[in-house]
Amino acid sequence: MKKLLSLVLFISVVSATYAGGYRVSVQGQRAIAMGHTGVAVVNSAELVFFNPAGLVYLENNLNVSVGASAIFTDVIYQNASLGTTAETDSSVGTPLNLYGSYKVNDWMSVGLGVYTPYGSEVTWPTDWAGSHLVNNIDLAAIYVQPVVSFKLSDYFSIGGGPIYVTGSVNFNRNFNRSLTDIEGNRSNITVDDSGVSNWGWSVGAMFNPTENLRIGFSYRSEIILEAEDGEATFANFPNSPAFPANGNTTFSAELPLPAELTIGLSYEYKKWLFAFDFNRQYWEVYESLDLTFGNGATSLNPRNYKNSSVYRFGLQYQATEKIALRAGYYRDESPVQSGFFAPETPRNDSDGFSGGFSFAVTPRLAIDASFFYLRFDEIDESYDFGVDPVSGQAVPFEGTYKSSAFAPGLGLTYKM
Repeated sequence: MKKLLSLVLFISVVSATYAGGYRVSVQGQRAIAMGHTGVAVVNSAELVFFNPAGLVYLENNLNVSVGASAIFTDVIYQNASLGTTAETDSSVGTPLNLYGSYKVNDWMSVGLGVYTPYGSEVTWPTDWAGSHLVNNIDLAAIYVQPVVSFKLSDYFSIGGGPIYVTGSVNFNRNFNRSLTDIEGNRSNITVDDSGVSNWGWSVGAMFNPTENLRIGFSYRSEIILEAEDGEATFANFPNSPAFPANGNTTFSAELPLPAELTIGLSYEYKKWLFAFDFNRQYWEVYESLDLTFGNGATSLNPRNYKNSSVYRFGLQYQATEKIALRAGYYRDESPVQSGFFAPETPRNDSDGFSGGFSFAVTPRLAIDASFFYLRFDEIDESYDFGVDPVSGQAVPFEGTYKSSAFAPGLGLTYKM
């Protein structure tokens, strides 16, 4: 489980690229196009992720959805009083998703989802003003989710199943703002690990009070990521007993991936479909990111996240027999509290705008296209809990952050 710490570290940066905390919401092309709504929408195997209870209402016996998005992100930091600026290198994440479902009989369906809710790269300039907090971070994580869905009546169904997570990460930061070796190279620490794994679970329900109205509920459990005996590299430290020795050692840490609750509804009227999701993320479990190294060094990093909400609105219009048009909007609240704004997660409250379409190539095969643009509120904030490991003095880091993300996506839906 050593991989988990690394995962944790990278996860934090991914949030800069997309959603609240270290959450990346790109789990289905049709859903993305409709503001990432889906807990009460029955239109594809994407339900494996959004609400497995809805799988029993799909008309076809076999349903498959596959897609990918290219996430382009940009974060700009500035401290006008000190005259310092920095901008992340343009990064491209390519989260993938693959879902399949099979109707066993009229009252039972099974499904499987493989998707990447964490997978991107963020790189700040070498030795920038916040390099003692983060230089770069890179993560790839894969979720595997088998589900089963039961129709208890024409009006009500339930579903759920276990979730298996595996991934890898690489994270680097400088030791402090000034320490170098004899040649002037900044002292830094790199954490690297792979093969992370852990388990969680999901459960969902769907209620259809009328032919055109659906109400959905979905819950995913908290998953605690624990790292033990991961690899940490200390480099460019002065040759002195006062500092850690250069070379490799181990580390341990843990980080919770918060539980999520989503409730929502969809209403169909002639060629129109409207959807609304309310998503609650229980971030208060993320109190601190603490690392303990095998050489005796420690790194204590308070986070003190708060629970946050996302409000999602989606619209679909069946323009022709072959073409369905979609649009969406969502308001995403940040779980980061004032004074805890670390540059590994330089994000604030945001507005998301999305759109897309499906084109039925044949009655069985459709092409799904989507995009979203995420605009974060500009924010003046600080991280007040940095401590210089040499002097032991507090080292607050503050500035103005401007962030945005754009992601086009493409997928296929097959049914038979």
